[in-house]
Formats: sequence, structure tokens, C-alpha cells
Amino acid sequence: MKSLLESLKDNRILISDGAWGTLLIERGLKPGECPELWNISHRPDVFAVAKSYIDAGADMILTNSFGASPAKLSHYGLENRTEELNQAAADISREAAGDNHFVLGSIGPTGVILMMGEVPEQKLFEGFCIQAEGLKKGGVDAVCVETMSALDEACLAVKAVKSVTNLEVVCTFTFEKTVNGTFRTMMGVSPSDIVEVLKDAGASVIGANCGNGFDQMIEIVREIRTVDSNIPVLIHANAGKPVFTGGKTVFPESPAVMAGKARELVNSGANIIGGCCGTTPAHISALVDALKINH
Repeated sequence: MKSLLESLKDNRILISDGAWGTLLIERGLKPGECPELWNISHRPDVFAVAKSYIDAGADMILTNSFGASPAKLSHYGLENRTEELNQAAADISREAAGDNHFVLGSIGPTGVILMMGEVPEQKLFEGFCIQAEGLKKGGVDAVCVETMSALDEACLAVKAVKSVTNLEVVCTFTFEKTVNGTFRTMMGVSPSDIVEVLKDAGASVIGANCGNGFDQMIEIVREIRTVDSNIPVLIHANAGKPVFTGGKTVFPESPAVMAGKARELVNSGANIIGGCCGTTPAHISALVDALKINH
């Protein structure tokens, strides 16, 4: 199979997967439980989530390893199982994806603020290396460093992956719209800020995930494109902006509504499109149908 970058040539649009946490919760994941431990304790459930997105028509799926860094796993006393849990996550998605779909190993933020000096930079770097090694052993095709808000941590993760593997790296940030209409992460980083820094760190694909629906993601992609018109851009959008109603958080955009905005997102410059919070296999199937001319 071609590499991720090779598959994006000729202006092909690739479809990614949707939310994982939403579906794991539906399958019984309780508040306070470690989602990544489910790769061992509830393997059939994790496999079912992965396979549901392949069955919906996705070209790629991620892995259930978003919080599988030593820093995050230490909250459950599982930091010594970092490589095992990452490898298990990759193995599950690899089995679900088969040989003709991509698997992207998910690496999320550690929750550590480097500038505060809470944890030595080298320790975080080594943790990312362990994650990357586990994901590679499990058979991922590339790594997705996602939901980042700080450039220093994102670059550390990208460099760690590149130092221990030859895998292509995707890196996405999470932005919020400010009162003056600009987009910033919680650490003050803008979409245009990430482009050259991530490329220098070794990222092959950049973009945004979570925090926003397609409407806001269109604006974010346009800003990225003012800096670089060529680098592939991945977008994992929420099913609209969340609304708190009836004692729970609801994501309002139906599959049809989300799919109706897909073409505009492509026209703004996105190359890989999938979902984040609130999206389901039905959303991904609708995106596949909406973009099948290019797909």
C-alpha cells in the first residue's frame, strides 16, 4: 500500500474516523476508568469501535492510545505498561483496518505544561519515544500527535516519533475562537503559528481537531493556507459546537448537516477529513457519500 503522503497526491481526499470516547462510553466505559486499559481488558469492544469506522467507509482509523503516555497512565498506576498498551491499541486497529486502510497511532497531550518546569523535558521526550515504539510494533502506518495546545510539547512529540521510527507524522492542534474573532489554543497559539514550526520538527501533515465544528474549521484551514498552500491538512471536527442540555453535553450536528459542509471544507484546503467529539460511524458514512466524487 502507498504511504499516507503518496495517497494524497493527485488531489485525492481521504476520510478519517470519528469519535472513540463517545462509542467506548456507549459500550460501558465508566468515568475514572482508563480507556487505554480496555485494549487489554475489553479488546472486543475496542475492536468493534475500530471496525465500525472501517465499515462506514473510512480510509483510515486511529488507535485507542490518546492518553497512553507515561504521564497520563501514571494517574492509574499504569506508567510501566506504556509500550504494552500502545502496542495493543495499534494491534487492534491494524486488525480492524486490514492491509488496505491506514492506521494512525494516536498520541495526545500529557497534561504537563513544560514552561512551568513540572517535569523535565527529557522525561516527556522519552515517554513519547516509548509510545511511538509501541505503536510501531503494533503496526501503525503513521502517527497522529493530536489535540495539542503548546508548540513546545507538540514539537517534542513529533521529534520523539521521528527519532525512533521512520513513520510519517501528523500533528493537530485544538483552537477556540476568541472574542475578537481570531483562533487561539489555550496557550495562545494561532493556526498560522503552527505551520513552519511543525514542518521544521518533522511533521508531514498538520491540522486541527476537536473544539470546533466544520464552520469554524473552514476558517482555521483558510488561515493555515495563508502560510502554506501545499502541506496536507487534516481536520477532525466535532459534530458542531457542544450544547449543555438536560444535564448532559450534546453535539447538535447530524450526519446530514455535517456532510453538507464537507465540500466547502475541501475547497478551503483540507485533504483529510474526519470527526472528533460527538461524531459516529453514521457521520463518517455521510462524509464518504458527500465526497465520493473525489474519494
